[in-house]
Amino acid sequence: MSLKARLIEDMKNAMRSGDKPRLGVIRLINAAIKQREVDERIELDEPQVLAVLEKMLKQRRDSVSQYEAAGREDLAEVERFEIGVIETYLPAPLSEAELSALIDVAITETGAESMRDMGKVMALLKDRAAGRADMSEVSKQLKQRLG
Repeated sequence: MSLKARLIEDMKNAMRSGDKPRLGVIRLINAAIKQREVDERIELDEPQVLAVLEKMLKQRRDSVSQYEAAGREDLAEVERFEIGVIETYLPAPLSEAELSALIDVAITETGAESMRDMGKVMALLKDRAAGRADMSEVSKQLKQRLG
């Protein structure tokens, strides 16, 4: 089942069960996907849907840190709930060892030797780790290896 079909099915199930908080998050996801489809006049495929979910996840994580800094734990808790729902639609995250191996392979394949080659390696990693790793963490590890 495609991710979009799964989202629609989960939305129907949340409506039937009366799970309003989860239903709200699923509707936000569907709206973000639909907005991108309308803006770009395309039908999103799986990697593009994953990119939308990753963007939403990043926004929520940023919001959590800002709410915690402002002492608004109530709002941070809402964002954490949304993060939990969004994460259920992402593939299983890479372990530290898998991520490290993936970075090593990408460096070898691109022949990267210094920070100047970081863009080539990140482009390759972005495709391979889509939805399975936090790209800011990937970038940090890559900088350590190339720097």
